[in-house]
Amino acid sequence: MTVSHTAVATVAAIEMAGAEPVLVDIDPSTMTIDPNCIIPVIGPRTRAIVPVHLYGHPAAMDEIGNIARRRGLRIVEDAAQAHGAALRGRRAGTLGDAGAFSFYPTKNLGAFGDGGAITTDDGDLAAACRCLRQYGWDAERTSQARGVNSRLDEIQAAILRVKLRHLSADAERRRAVAARYSEALRGCGLVLPQQAPAALHAFHLYVVRTPDPARLRRALEQRGIGTAVHYGVPVHRQPAYAGRLRCGPLAITERVADEILSLPLYPELSDGEVETVIAAVLHSQVTP
Repeated sequence: MTVSHTAVATVAAIEMAGAEPVLVDIDPSTMTIDPNCIIPVIGPRTRAIVPVHLYGHPAAMDEIGNIARRRGLRIVEDAAQAHGAALRGRRAGTLGDAGAFSFYPTKNLGAFGDGGAITTDDGDLAAACRCLRQYGWDAERTSQARGVNSRLDEIQAAILRVKLRHLSADAERRRAVAARYSEALRGCGLVLPQQAPAALHAFHLYVVRTPDPARLRRALEQRGIGTAVHYGVPVHRQPAYAGRLRCGPLAITERVADEILSLPLYPELSDGEVETVIAAVLHSQVTP
């Protein structure tokens, strides 16, 4: 099971594995999977939980881990947006049985093109993944399983090795920008990103909530400030999936999807640019 408030890729991956996605609701403060919504939809065919560390905030892995252990379920973290995020000092991607990272160019650790990685401390699982990523080959290049071609090419790996050295500094800059946004925008009428007490947010995105995000977006565009929406249409409402997926109650997901807007946030954003965004947001909140 996983959430509907995520990129479609989360659900697509589950289906590609031959499993049936079951979608549950999110916590309104972190916008990640709500552990209280998991137990009611666990059934005899449930095999795994796929928590999404959305926007860079770790899901409630302590509670999810307790549920998984009691019910004999595996945990596969969707850490595509969570490079550098942590919970109680443990990094995202090390909190479940396995984690999946994206190296798409817009990610906190991005390559020149597409790429990704799987993390796990399970030796057998690691061996299976290495086999599957390259036609199911063993050391003699004999296919022991029906695999795929999903290798990270050398150019992407070389770029990522260089950029990896800068990940911590970039993450600190992201957190500094986010802290400045939160300090300046507190009390202006927007719902600002929250960070759970034990969590370290990677701030892949700085997502605010407002009853009329379209109006705020237009106001910022008029001042030359670009914004985006991640993700305004939940997976269960996408044309390819509508009516096809098993879902629990998704009241929070539905509400959040209609209220979100991502403000500019990246390490290269200058202090002056941050203040320009803040001024524009504050002006839009007092100007109809």
